[in-house]
This record gives sequence, structure tokens and C-alpha cells, in this order.
Amino acid sequence: MRSVDCTIERRLLINYRIDPEVVRRHIPSPFRPLLVSGWAVGGVCLIRLGGLRPAHLPRALGLTTENAAHRFAVEWDDDQGTQVGVFIPRRDTNSRLTALAGDRLFPGLHHRAEFQVRDDGPEIQIAVSSHDGTLDLSATAHENAALGGELFSCLDDAIGFFREGSHGYSPHGDLGQLAGVSLECPRWDALPVQIDSVRSSMFDDHDAFPKGSCTVDFGLLMRDLPARWVSGGGLRSRRLLQARGVA
Repeated sequence: MRSVDCTIERRLLINYRIDPEVVRRHIPSPFRPLLVSGWAVGGVCLIRLGGLRPAHLPRALGLTTENAAHRFAVEWDDDQGTQVGVFIPRRDTNSRLTALAGDRLFPGLHHRAEFQVRDDGPEIQIAVSSHDGTLDLSATAHENAALGGELFSCLDDAIGFFREGSHGYSPHGDLGQLAGVSLECPRWDALPVQIDSVRSSMFDDHDAFPKGSCTVDFGLLMRDLPARWVSGGGLRSRRLLQARGVA
């Protein structure tokens, strides 16, 4: 089990409400969509990490990185009952070291990308373009008094949803493995944001997400939170094995 310490300097969560049947096509077993008000929840996490370093090393030795992750809220069953978390099919980073270190820092493949960021406090603009040419992502948002959207009736419910689902899983290797990482934060402070515009080459693909099946619902912004990422624990996906012709 590996631990990485950092400060979440900025975390912008852009959340979509999605037709559950559509999401089922994009998540492997043993996961199923975690429903809120009858909708599946997907989204993009745009996160700036400061002082990123192996746990217990001095912050002065840490990196500052910009990162993006596409994710789906999921649940699954194990010997302890029903668990909740997120499935992360794709991660992107501006850090060469993070991309090269791969699973030694965070589970799953990290694609290299260019990030253009303008963060003026109440207003944020972020654009991401991957080196492999497959990801085009941009968003603008500003702080807002109201949460908005249809998924949650109040800010506390939205924050609680993400705090409960702090375990993330990504495809790992060629044997149908899903590697896990948990986010540990002593505080989960967040502000609602208005999403003024967003473009995602994943969620805007109408072959993958037919028109009307995927709608931006609400946004959250977290700042200056001490955090620890703990890697460990995994799952095995028969669907991933079958897709690779292994099982």
C-alpha cells in the first residue's frame, strides 16, 4: 500500500446526469451505476495538486501538477455488502513524472496533456489537450451562491455524495485488473459553481452518449485542502478480460 501527500490547491468537479442504461455501456463489471434521483452521475475532475510527494517526505520536495479525470459514480457488492466509489476510465496530467511513474504514484495509465489555466478566484477557465490527440476538454465556471441542477437539493448532500464515494478504480494491466486509490481529506469544504461552458470530447461524443442522454447538472469547487491518496486494493473485471479475449 502506497501513500502520497499533497494539497488540493484547486479541484473543480463538473457533474453530469446521465441515462443509466448509457452508463452501463461504459463501466466494467463488477460495477453498476450509482443512481441519484433516477440518474447515473458522471463527470470531470480538474484538479491542481501542490506539494505532491510520497507520504512523510517534506513538502519542499513535492511537485505541482495539473490533472484531469473522467469518472462515473458506481456501486458494487463484496463480502462486506454494497460499496460505492468511482470508476475512472481516463486520467490526464501535465506532469511528465506522473505519467512516467504511472502506477507507482497513482493507479492507472496517465496520458500527457497540455493545460491552459486561468484562475482569477471567482472565475476559472481551463483547457486541456492531450498529446495523443484523443482528449479535447475545456470549461469555464464561476463561484455561485446556489448549487443548481436536479441531482441534489442542497450543498451538504452533494458534498456528502462525493465524500462517501472517495474510492476510485482504474483499469490496470492486461489481466482485467482494476487498481484502487482512496482520497483521505480531513476537510471536504466545497463551494457551488455555475458551469458557464464545458466541452468534453468524451461526453460530447453522440455515438457514445446519444443526444439528450447526458446533461451538465452542477459544479463544485474545492480549494486548499490537505489530502492523502492511498493506493491499494483492487478488483477483477470479467468484462475487461472478455474484451481482451482472455476469459
